[in-house]
Amino acid sequence: MESGGKSARNRYKGEGIVSGSLEKVWECLKPVPNGLRVKWDNNVKKFELLEQITEDISICRTVTPSAAMGIIAPRDFVDVILVKQYEDGTISSNATNVSHPGCPPQSGYVRGFNHPCGCICVPISGEPNKTQVFSFFQTDLGGFLPRSVVDSFFPSSMAEFYSNLAKAVKSLKDL
Repeated sequence: MESGGKSARNRYKGEGIVSGSLEKVWECLKPVPNGLRVKWDNNVKKFELLEQITEDISICRTVTPSAAMGIIAPRDFVDVILVKQYEDGTISSNATNVSHPGCPPQSGYVRGFNHPCGCICVPISGEPNKTQVFSFFQTDLGGFLPRSVVDSFFPSSMAEFYSNLAKAVKSLKDL
């Protein structure tokens, strides 16, 4: 789980099967302003579009709330995001950190950095009401957090992500 460079960073991968059509699951996950993600994902407080590069590529700012009983201060991340749909119906959202002149570091937030990360929604053959979801990320939260605090936060946060995603999908009416 180490990477090159000065410090080792942990990479996290999640995988789960969510009860719901790919369309419903994607509706809950897609990275768009005023989307459903800010309503159900406890780690996404705000999502802002900074620049639409093409139909499939955008630059966005994601704001997270404080976490771990306030030990982890609010963060913001600026990422370039590519959304891609494949012939088999799979949809992926891929992101990595980028600097943007319209969004310098802001007071009250620690600027974090996402190394290549994303979510992949895969249709399950013969199971139109089930979707396989993969999530992967390698995040540098920035600031001066002890490694042990960061390492203890991510696994429970990921489990909560899948649980809350499943509830959000279940609450959606038919698309």
